[in-house]
Amino acid sequence: MSDTIAVEVAVVGAGPVGGTLALRLAEAGIATAIIDRAPLPPMEHPAFDGRAYAIAAGSRRLLEEAGLWRRLPDPPGAISAIRISDGKVGRPASPLFLHFDSAEIGRDAGDGAAFGWMVEARSLRRALNAALAEGPLPGRPLHVFAPAEATISRGESGAEIALAEGTRISCRLVIAAEGRESPLRRAARIPVTRFPYRQSGLVAAIAHEYPHHETALEHFLPAGPFAQLPMAANEAAEHVSAVVWTERPALAAHLMTLDDAAFGAEIARRLGDHLGALRPIGRRWLYPLSALYAHRYFDQRLVLVGDAAHGIHPIAGQGLNLGFRDAITLADLIIAAAARGEDPGDPALLLRYQRARRGANLLMLAATDALDRLFSNDIPPLRLARDLGIAMVHRLPPLKRFFMRQAMGGGSFAQG
Repeated sequence: MSDTIAVEVAVVGAGPVGGTLALRLAEAGIATAIIDRAPLPPMEHPAFDGRAYAIAAGSRRLLEEAGLWRRLPDPPGAISAIRISDGKVGRPASPLFLHFDSAEIGRDAGDGAAFGWMVEARSLRRALNAALAEGPLPGRPLHVFAPAEATISRGESGAEIALAEGTRISCRLVIAAEGRESPLRRAARIPVTRFPYRQSGLVAAIAHEYPHHETALEHFLPAGPFAQLPMAANEAAEHVSAVVWTERPALAAHLMTLDDAAFGAEIARRLGDHLGALRPIGRRWLYPLSALYAHRYFDQRLVLVGDAAHGIHPIAGQGLNLGFRDAITLADLIIAAAARGEDPGDPALLLRYQRARRGANLLMLAATDALDRLFSNDIPPLRLARDLGIAMVHRLPPLKRFFMRQAMGGGSFAQG
């Protein structure tokens, strides 16, 4: 005999956005199921993972409300300053630069002066898996199915989910959080537009001689941006930073074949010597870069969040934060609807979510695309124009404060 459970919402995809959203809804008393094809191992003894996320203030609040921030096994590293510069590989940066210091616009009580916090991807995954593994708790009606294969049918009054192991789930809303190749989005025939970039992203971590003083660097080079992101000390080293940089695909593939000494020398050519001697630690990752947007965010009893709805160039580190902002908006709408006894899958609610998020996400996609096109070249007139623009923002306090508030609210410069 199969079990049947009834919930208000089913989240498909237990990644950072889907898992956090499911926990946030359950913490608010919304009966929620979360389903993922992959198992959720404890991951207690992994090798050092150099991938990291820049978590903005709004995203941190979501993680706190979902009960995840306190569970992070490794301390987050604050980003208290951001330096933006332009240059060429192997040469000193342009003397025209932009420097943001979070202390210039005050600090949130208890948070310290920070634009955001660097959280190791492994650390967030461990916190998510630990919280999800607890399942339903008093006041937290959360049902977790992973690994699980699901067949989903949607109708006017609700959705039915049949799991391969026999469990059946009825719900009023299905949330697709399965990533850029979302099967649920495809099944709903929601069209997407894709923007391939002729670039690859390299991600690694470095130990360095001198402290980073919680300062992130975004250095624009002809092939694309190079970012150094301050991380907290860990078992690998006292002074640690994540490195995310964009290269032409052929060169990026070659860089992945280098030994640590040669790879570290290539990082130093782009970073400069202000952090002293450096060495790579942990693994390296290589990703083809692209962007996409879904033409609509919902269908009958279905809504898209995170990478299922949008993907952008990592030039400003907004990707994960945009997904978290989707989750914040959708969770607020669902929690408010539940308090009024309303249907979380009502098309009017889903339309409000789409209106709140799709325009903002499209604007960020356009902005990051424009930044990449402006800075990823070596055309002298454009180089001069962008250097002057950087210097102008640095010397105009009102404009500078505007950009700093944007950094605090929407993320910092990092892998997103």
